[in-house]
Amino acid sequence: MSTKRWVPLLAGLGIVLVLAAGPKVVSPFILQFLINLFMMAILAESWNLIAGFTGYASFGNAAFFGIGAYTTGVLLTRAGWPFALALPAGGILAMLFGVAVGMPVLRLKGQYFAIATLGIGETMREVVYNVEITGAGTGLVMPILRSPLTFFYVMLGILVAVTLVNWWVSESRFGYGLIAIREDEDAAAAMGINTPYYKTIAFALSAAFAGLAGGVYAYWITFIDPDAVFRMTTTIQMIIMAVFGGSGTVLGPLLGALVLSSVSEMLATQLATLADLFYGVIIVLVVLFMPKGLSDLIRQRVFSLKYFARNLREYRI
Repeated sequence: MSTKRWVPLLAGLGIVLVLAAGPKVVSPFILQFLINLFMMAILAESWNLIAGFTGYASFGNAAFFGIGAYTTGVLLTRAGWPFALALPAGGILAMLFGVAVGMPVLRLKGQYFAIATLGIGETMREVVYNVEITGAGTGLVMPILRSPLTFFYVMLGILVAVTLVNWWVSESRFGYGLIAIREDEDAAAAMGINTPYYKTIAFALSAAFAGLAGGVYAYWITFIDPDAVFRMTTTIQMIIMAVFGGSGTVLGPLLGALVLSSVSEMLATQLATLADLFYGVIIVLVVLFMPKGLSDLIRQRVFSLKYFARNLREYRI
């Protein structure tokens, strides 16, 4: 591997060290914002593993988020497990669920796969509504941990981990196999790539990190119910952030999460409906003018109307 390829990794390490010192100098409001930002960046990066690299646009990642949240919550409140054990259990169960549903669902393609994954999320919400151990429709109340520093550092650690996995995928033979599947799955299979295995592993990794984010969220927010953690809005947000930043890249989802979370937070302080409207507008603009994301714009260093006009011509339907 060339030296130049290590530069982003070293730069990322420096950013992590700066962020790790953040709680000592930022206000409680900024600290809460950073925790939420880390969570959305984790979700965007986790979605990027299955959609960005593999080309399978999942609309069911909120199901993995919810499974991680409820597994962690049930183990904390019903079984009395410590958070250090309950959180990994949530990620593992989400990953196993991803493997179980991925093996049949990943046989589908295009809109059929998208609809199937959407159905998984809605099905899991209804299941949780009718299971007594999860609190059914009344939800679960978590033990209160007054210091937000635990959530800050755990979310930051998971974000570092999922970013490193994305970086490894972008540089590894496994990742090249995923990209080959994205470009032409039939040709990839003809070249000897075990496409069902590759897709299932990517789906499982995506599920695991979404589940871990859900587990931290459950303990942080102190109360969860099915509507809160199985929201379709959560999936839509992670998709928009990944696509806006540049899906199929390592830094794109991070960049998208940073920009969109910041703007959304500013709009939400004025009027909550403005934030929802903002995401709707972003979808339209990105699809029309910037389908490769913000990272492509920065990489090409082309800040002109010609860039957007060319994209509109080349990618119009």
